[in-house]
Amino acid sequence: MRRIIIAAVLAGCFASAHAAFQIPGFELVQTAPVETTLKSDDLRGPVEVWSELFDNAKSDICIGQFYIASVPGAPFEKVIERLEAAGKRGVKIRFLVDKKGVTGLSDKATVERLRAIPNLEMRVLNVSELTGNGIIHAKYLTVDHKVAFIGSQNFDWRSFTHIHETGLRITDAKIVGQVQAIFEQDWAAQAALAAGKSVAPLQAKTAILANAAPVALPAEPNFLVASPGGFNPAGVSDSEVVLPALLADAKQEIRASMLDYAPLSYGPNGTRPYYAVIDNALRAAATRGVKVKLMVSNWNLEQPALQYLKSLAILPNVEVRIVTLPKASTGFIPFARVLHSKTMVVDGKLAWVGTSNWAGGYFDLSRNMEVVMRNEAMAKRLYALQEQAWSSPYAAPLDINKDYPKPNKGKEE
Repeated sequence: MRRIIIAAVLAGCFASAHAAFQIPGFELVQTAPVETTLKSDDLRGPVEVWSELFDNAKSDICIGQFYIASVPGAPFEKVIERLEAAGKRGVKIRFLVDKKGVTGLSDKATVERLRAIPNLEMRVLNVSELTGNGIIHAKYLTVDHKVAFIGSQNFDWRSFTHIHETGLRITDAKIVGQVQAIFEQDWAAQAALAAGKSVAPLQAKTAILANAAPVALPAEPNFLVASPGGFNPAGVSDSEVVLPALLADAKQEIRASMLDYAPLSYGPNGTRPYYAVIDNALRAAATRGVKVKLMVSNWNLEQPALQYLKSLAILPNVEVRIVTLPKASTGFIPFARVLHSKTMVVDGKLAWVGTSNWAGGYFDLSRNMEVVMRNEAMAKRLYALQEQAWSSPYAAPLDINKDYPKPNKGKEE
């Protein structure tokens, strides 16, 4: 019996170590919420991937995140332990976190635990000082300037256990270098702002016009885009320009998954100015006959976003499904049990994995990153990952005639 148990354990470890979907330069990584049917046997989870990245770090770890949160006993604790071990063995760690996130969403004990890690320096960046109203919404890291991770996973225990997330482990040298350049840019911007200096945009912002001709897309098969475009290092395209161009280039089908969708941005004094950049491009695609399948979370069912979502769903060639994940058996978990992946597949040939929801504030005001891969194998695998949720018992078509209750996000009612 003992031999059988040991063999089973070793087999499980072997399967875990080798279950990975990869193309040259990229590995697809998934958080499948526990107690759901959304797990994929060929995709590794972020606990394993991040722990491996930190264990293999030799000299340098750079992390950019919106906020910080953990709880005792969560699988995410292993990730923090591996980060602590890296710092103790002399790896230099730089952690850049958003001001709104660290003051409004973070767990103070976890923040202080990170600050106490040897060789770790933490800086807090107020993106609003750069753009007027924004955040670090990108969730990413680099290790030794050789490997990077970009995805929807926040530095949050829930994102590694209770939220549907999608990310990429990246070894493509050019993209890793660009991610590193973005980190260095924002790290330096924080130092300048802290010293009372102004930080000027690095690039002129491209005007986004409803009837403008589509811009030329990067020629590389795989490339990084980021926002806000004015603060991208040279060579990194503006995601606010590239996404409409990709939608304009679609011939047959656009499939997209995200937390929420709304043509609204964030203005002063809590205002929500109209933001039509993505909405115009998506409606134009549907009008010319492209099938649009949009999958959003039940958090999108709040006003006024719901009305815009219904106005999109009523169009020919557009189908919208709402994903509602069941409550965990352990009870209600605030800000969890939700679809949070930000992915797109175009014509079954192009894959997009990133950190932005499709709404204003993400592409125009906040730091975000997206990876575009013109790779049919990756596109098909991402398509299947989307289809897994789309056809699951958790997804239902949006009913344009239904009055939906306000989604319950942060507290049990």
